[in-house]
Amino acid sequence: MEFISRSAEQTRRAGMRLGALLNPGDIICLVGELGAGKTTLVQGIAAGWGSLDKVTSPTFVLVNVYRRTGNSRSSEQQRLFHLDAYRLSGPAEAQELDLEALIVSGPLVVEWADRIQTALPEQHLWVAMRWIDEYQRDLVITASGKRYQNLLTDFRRQVFGVP
Repeated sequence: MEFISRSAEQTRRAGMRLGALLNPGDIICLVGELGAGKTTLVQGIAAGWGSLDKVTSPTFVLVNVYRRTGNSRSSEQQRLFHLDAYRLSGPAEAQELDLEALIVSGPLVVEWADRIQTALPEQHLWVAMRWIDEYQRDLVITASGKRYQNLLTDFRRQVFGVP
């Protein structure tokens, strides 16, 4: 699926629609050059998922954790993980972060996922972002695996209103 975002706010809103669909174990891989809008998309993902935490790029801390409270029957706090692989030396260093533990604990969003692709599960949602101009970004979203094909179908329906 490909679409053009015409503003940072539109990118954020698309992220909100995607975030609302995420479950623990989901992996969203973001790729694109600096300024492509990856962190802006993550801001929307976290908001749509239900976090009120401020979203910033985790470049220097590697992983940010965003929280939300469970449903009304549970006081359990849920977490969304935001990994920035820009400063990682490669897949081996990513494995040292215990990616499996992050994945089972909540959704995982990875910026610069192409730098650690072999350390990530084969099934995921891949979002390639490209800067077009100051206001426009091109997003190409690819699903690998049944769960992610369904997720992409649901996302497409929410964004465009069509299956």
